[in-house]
Amino acid sequence: MTVEETLASLVDRFNRHSDRSPGVREELRGLERTIAIRLTDLGEYSVELRDGRLVNLRSGHVERPSVTITTDSRTFDGLIRKEIGPMKALVTRRLVLDGSLEDKLLFRKLL
Repeated sequence: MTVEETLASLVDRFNRHSDRSPGVREELRGLERTIAIRLTDLGEYSVELRDGRLVNLRSGHVERPSVTITTDSRTFDGLIRKEIGPMKALVTRRLVLDGSLEDKLLFRKLL
């Protein structure tokens, strides 16, 4: 599976979860964020969070994201497969989140 396919699958999974979970949708209602995903060995991608849904997945650099997730493709794959937890990846500096504290906490909901 390509990175684009993996990201599209994650977006779809999150949106289905949000649709089935009114609490998640309500908690994220009104939030608008641009999330940049920088895979150091594969490139940059971005997606927007709007009213509890992820939209506009695209490749390439984005100016002024709300939060930037930086990691390598191996760690990213491990996070998706739940072979490594986000906290362990953060503590070992295999994952870096750049954004406000609120946006960093938001990351947990997106995985």
